[in-house]
Amino acid sequence: MSTAAHAEGAEGRERVFAPLPPAHGRSFARTWWGRTWLKALEDTALDGAQLKLGRAFARRGAVGAVAVRPGRITALVLGTDRTPCRADVLLRRLTADEWDRLLDVVVAQSGHIAALLDRDMPPRLVEDAADAGLDLLPGIGDLEPECACGGWDHCAHTAALSYQTARLLDEDPLALLLMRGRGERELLETLQVRSAAQAAKQDGRPPGAATHEEDGPEGVDAAEAFALGMLLPPLPEPPVPVSGTAGTVALDGAADVPGLDVGALSFLAADAAATARRMLAAAVSPQASGRPGQESLTAQEDAVRLAAASPGPAVTARLAAFCGCSEAELGIAVRAWGFGGAEALAVLADRPASAAALRQARDELDLAWDGMETRPVLQGQGPRWTVPGGEAQLRYGPDGRWWPFRIRGRVWWPVGGPERDPAAALATALAGAEESPPGR
Repeated sequence: MSTAAHAEGAEGRERVFAPLPPAHGRSFARTWWGRTWLKALEDTALDGAQLKLGRAFARRGAVGAVAVRPGRITALVLGTDRTPCRADVLLRRLTADEWDRLLDVVVAQSGHIAALLDRDMPPRLVEDAADAGLDLLPGIGDLEPECACGGWDHCAHTAALSYQTARLLDEDPLALLLMRGRGERELLETLQVRSAAQAAKQDGRPPGAATHEEDGPEGVDAAEAFALGMLLPPLPEPPVPVSGTAGTVALDGAADVPGLDVGALSFLAADAAATARRMLAAAVSPQASGRPGQESLTAQEDAVRLAAASPGPAVTARLAAFCGCSEAELGIAVRAWGFGGAEALAVLADRPASAAALRQARDELDLAWDGMETRPVLQGQGPRWTVPGGEAQLRYGPDGRWWPFRIRGRVWWPVGGPERDPAAALATALAGAEESPPGR
């Protein structure tokens, strides 16, 4: 690789976006610029059947990590036979002269820079760019496909990549500017230089010179200056992460208080201290926090979380009574919690699934064993899919993943964590291994 290519990489000329979860019950684009991207795809593609199949691929999460580079986006897409296929979509890069005009457009209007850094694409920016002869967003024929499958038009693989990219652009329109040729770091450094030059030029206006509104505001917009880091002192070093938690205060004499369960109170105090430590660690050093807090749990979900900490027979009995279940039923919930937290509890509770979710589940099952002679027989009832006469079951969760269960006695027990692939989840359920859930 050349030195120039290394430099481009150092300047952020390539970004890789992690695979997105399946897009259940939502459109692929929420923003106006995301919808414009999809319109360019759908106006360009000649085969509507390939578009439809590509939407299905993207909706079920078949698109891998998306690499965005100047002029190109790339991803591996799992086709109908689950074989990965490299797909590329090309978009013309702006020339040096076009970038020069675009940068002038951005710094000329107050708020354009701050909006971009806020991951917004103002319609005024696109209109001003169009007035300068520049098309930021793609139009018909601008999204050019290249796929390892050999398709000459947009095939299902490049269509799936394009639909997934619309979701990425919803969250970060700067990815579009990278496709057009400039990475975020390079773009901001250039804008900072141009903004400073513009401010200096305005400050050097001859005394008494008339100021016209069309000349632009005096100085630099405060939001833009803050976004670009202009004239700001360096931030202090962050405080060190929390390394430990003090022990809970001894409850001296508490045993003499009528009706007070000292053991339960000590357990709750220790749990509160541990929760406070996690929250403080997340505030001070997010990368060291381990996992998010539990502030969004319902009372029953939090009771299961407490039971998962093995508080002892007395506290476990009280938690089961609070949940309105037996200790054996609480034990099943604790096991589910270990495999997937609150999401696993929702699956265990067998909450009703929407008609759209059930259709998606059937589509995923059809694709999982498509063309295979060993396809298993599964009987569906709501979100449950059971092997007839067997002891294995799959459940389709609200999160769009498959959860393996196995019957013990007359009770279905979770036996593993969730899978995107129903075939992998069924293999776990059929194995029925005595897997211990990971600690949470």
